[in-house]
Amino acid sequence: MRVAMYYSNKDIRVEEIPTPKIGPGELLVRVEASGVCGSDVMEWYRIHKAPLVLGHEIAGEVVEVGEGITNYKVGDRVSASHHVPCNTCHYCLSGNHTACDTLRSTNFDPGGFAEFLRLPALNVDRGVYLLPDEVSFEEATFIEPLACVLRAQRRAKVEPGKTVLVLGSGIGGLLHIHLAGKLGAARVIATDIDEARLRAATRFGADLALNAKEDIPVRLREVNQGRLADSVIVCTGAVSALQQAMECVERGGTILFFAPTDKGVTIPLSINDFFWRNDVTLTTSYAGDYADHRTALQLIQAKRVTVKEMITHKLGLSDTAEGFKLVAEAHDSIKVIIEPQR
Repeated sequence: MRVAMYYSNKDIRVEEIPTPKIGPGELLVRVEASGVCGSDVMEWYRIHKAPLVLGHEIAGEVVEVGEGITNYKVGDRVSASHHVPCNTCHYCLSGNHTACDTLRSTNFDPGGFAEFLRLPALNVDRGVYLLPDEVSFEEATFIEPLACVLRAQRRAKVEPGKTVLVLGSGIGGLLHIHLAGKLGAARVIATDIDEARLRAATRFGADLALNAKEDIPVRLREVNQGRLADSVIVCTGAVSALQQAMECVERGGTILFFAPTDKGVTIPLSINDFFWRNDVTLTTSYAGDYADHRTALQLIQAKRVTVKEMITHKLGLSDTAEGFKLVAEAHDSIKVIIEPQR
């Protein structure tokens, strides 16, 4: 079968490897659509594992069913989680499934930028989602990123009546903007340095889209009754955005770091000035659990979150390198989908 083999961000080759053989409890899926995630182009994080096949935002059709499986059949349209928890460890029993060691070690065979992939038995047991007819394969690639956003917004305390500031309006930021409005945020304010992305932020629900080079704290107070933001969600790894987040959070508010930075990035922080008496919470979020994925699918099915309009590029497997370039340069794309069957 054909795969897009990752050697570096600028070296992705279409190669032939054997189609995986499945065992008991496993599924073989023909991949119809696979989204390019921002984490796929984090070269510092990926390159030491190269060569490998990336792609974890997948949707496809079951073409082979392993022994013992009764709840899936050939022809089923599915999406799947690449990381799944054990459900029995300290972290899982504490409700922190995404901290589970099993979740951090499970994966597809190979990744989603391939014509076929094998779903291991553990993934089949707790990470496969049947797609309703009204959800297309391309829409289903948003289940995983939307699940991540759902978990992040819980941790960021995005609630009805609150003011939410999203720093960075790439695909992650746009999903946060779109969902925060659906969850009842009183005001959703977005920033970016790219004018096209600011227009997209407005299109997907931002009440105000500001160039990040403006004085954002001042602009916030102007439109928010003299207050800063209750929840600040950082969807860019730019150091300037990290510092800006510190300046934009209201007393009692929460800053959530959603996007990783480059390796080794640090920022100075005055503990007394920032936390003492101000009750500001700093937190992060990684991945989403089974319930988040189910909720994401339901929101997409009901068209409460409209993701199809976020797709700017659909490319065949042979053009995966171009897809990575579009995402890495972050100018002319919002969501890039690879369709391995063409």
